[in-house]
Amino acid sequence: MPPALAAKYSLALPRYEGSAQIARLPSTLDPASPAPSSPPLDVASMRADYGTPPRDGDPVAAGGSGDPVADFRGWLADAVARAGCDEPNAMCLATVSEAGAPSARFVLLKGIDDAGRFQFYSHATSAKGRDLARPGARAALVFYWERLRRSVRVEGVVSRVADAEADAYFASRPRPSQVGAWASRQSEPMAGRAELEAAAEAAAARFADAALPVPRPRHWGGFAVAPDRVEFWTGRSSRLHERLVYEKRGEGWATSVLGP
Repeated sequence: MPPALAAKYSLALPRYEGSAQIARLPSTLDPASPAPSSPPLDVASMRADYGTPPRDGDPVAAGGSGDPVADFRGWLADAVARAGCDEPNAMCLATVSEAGAPSARFVLLKGIDDAGRFQFYSHATSAKGRDLARPGARAALVFYWERLRRSVRVEGVVSRVADAEADAYFASRPRPSQVGAWASRQSEPMAGRAELEAAAEAAAARFADAALPVPRPRHWGGFAVAPDRVEFWTGRSSRLHERLVYEKRGEGWATSVLGP
């Protein structure tokens, strides 16, 4: 057995007369076999080589088109066409509670309306729903497309999506997702997974007739972020990243370049 192979797989090789060797593989079924040790993670040295990010159509390189929503649409289209991301519309949503405590979680962008508002859907009774429902509430969104080395940050005031629009989107969802919205009491404590499964079974029984539509629950709806600040970021291996920020000024936008 080559020594390198034996060392790689922690093979114990007892000596026998002749050329035959027997290798003992460590096994979790053998209590006498020591568990193989893993080297500690060196998090401090983890860094990726960003290479050369694409420049064509890059609003950061061009100084912006004057319309951050149009620039965002272009980057999202690139993420869909060129990045190979499973969920290019995934975004980190950050909110602040009434007590001033920040929290963040991932949700999916589900549309940008004619007014340029970024729309998503959730339970209004959830923790984020309560944060977003407060008068004058603000939120921040962060998109990151790793393969393109691009990120966009969106900040703005939150409002509710109109009921008719929420109804239309809910009707377009897969039926299991519609039923699941009735079963889930998002952000509320549960006794365990069995409680959720029982609620899911009850909801499935309630809407067992596939010929009838599943109505949108009153506690489920849409939110929209009207941006007043949008930042475009392009990564560089030198860590001298490129940042272009739009800030709302009346009916228009002012742009500036920020240090990395």
